[in-house]
Amino acid sequence: MKSHTEMEPNPAHVLVDHALALAWPRLPARDRERTLAFVHDSLAVGVAGRQAAHAEAVLAVARSWGEGGVAPVLGRPGLALPAPSAAFVNAFQIHGQEFDCVHEPAVLHPMATVLSALLAEAARGGPVAGEDLLAAVVAGVDVAVTLGLAAPDALRFFRPATAGIFGCVAAIARLRRLPRAIALDAMGHALALVSGTMQAHVEGKPALPIQVANAARNALVAVDLAVAGIPGVTRPFDGPFGYFALMETRAALAPALARLASGGRIAEVSWKPFPTGRAGHGGIVAIQRLMRDQGLTAGALDRLDYHAPPLIARLVGRPATAAMEPGYARLCLAYLGAVTLLRGTVGLGDFTRERLDDPAVLALAERIRVVPDANPDQAAFVPARAEARLTSGGVLVQTVTAQFGSPDWPLGEAERQDKARACLAFAGLEACHDRLSAAVMALPGAADSLACLVASGIMGGNGRPAD
Repeated sequence: MKSHTEMEPNPAHVLVDHALALAWPRLPARDRERTLAFVHDSLAVGVAGRQAAHAEAVLAVARSWGEGGVAPVLGRPGLALPAPSAAFVNAFQIHGQEFDCVHEPAVLHPMATVLSALLAEAARGGPVAGEDLLAAVVAGVDVAVTLGLAAPDALRFFRPATAGIFGCVAAIARLRRLPRAIALDAMGHALALVSGTMQAHVEGKPALPIQVANAARNALVAVDLAVAGIPGVTRPFDGPFGYFALMETRAALAPALARLASGGRIAEVSWKPFPTGRAGHGGIVAIQRLMRDQGLTAGALDRLDYHAPPLIARLVGRPATAAMEPGYARLCLAYLGAVTLLRGTVGLGDFTRERLDDPAVLALAERIRVVPDANPDQAAFVPARAEARLTSGGVLVQTVTAQFGSPDWPLGEAERQDKARACLAFAGLEACHDRLSAAVMALPGAADSLACLVASGIMGGNGRPAD
């Protein structure tokens, strides 16, 4: 007799069927526009990630797994690695500075894993048309985000990695138009390879982007196992020891899966205007507005309390400490707020050892804290309120109802280009900016998407083995 779970529709079938059926020309115009925008944003962020803390060590480890290869590495035009290694390094670089886009309701970064896996996969097979690469991006984002939306409670594991590997598998399946049975086996193998602990987030350690890197790499492994004919488990999501039973507190799969039919997950993704945890952005903007509109200065501040949903306190409500890691500081609103008060904004250059140890910043950070409110939504970033108590006894207040960079308050075209230019300049590749923008815009009509991107100069090689 079949169990209740076995009689219900298999979520793996729903997700795989959705991914395989996606066609770029049939997507809504807004989804196509946002896909191109986030591909451009993620590539630029990945180039800047060449300068991320520990990026050279990560590259050295990946190179020890095997030299040579066919897959290009972002920001390193003279280097190609075996595809799984390139996926690993590129995903680390895209997420390594907390500058990659994020889907707020799902609480995950979808592009670091998905785009890295697709660039690697595109390098080891025949030419991939731009329309197929872009449709695969949408497929991967749809699947990863759906898994995040289906988990309504607080994070137990690091969702960009845990949901991310399944998004990558779906993306590769669409890219290569894998037979349905093989794609389903690959989803099953992904369950055996999934990992990502929130302990790395709590401690602010480089294991956080390494987990994202591992998800991108393991997605290629999962697909390779399935293509080799090795069967995977059949109920990777709703089985008694499946993804939701092990990695989330509870599942709300039905409404999340129902949203797939409407598409649009890519249009719900938010840009990051600052290279920090997304949960810190509301506080940064609130402080900027208090400075601009109400005259707040560091010297006048006695204490600043950022009253925000519990998610914000959990993700960035940590104290600034001496000798903290860059990854810790990016997830510390006390540090980010102090930097904003003293320097006006937070940029890629604010996480060097010298700047992290700036005594003026650390002293000011002691006066900034996150205060969790009673919001019951475990995925809420807003509403929030910054209250600045002055040494004079006055109080300044700034409310936050939307996150800068979100669909409700998106970056404009000039702001997106400025961000990309700053990222490329950070890696010494500013001269590639215009070529990269042109290459991304040319993707929908490109016969060979990888060759099109390689021509921009942000990564090297011909992208695949010679015939």
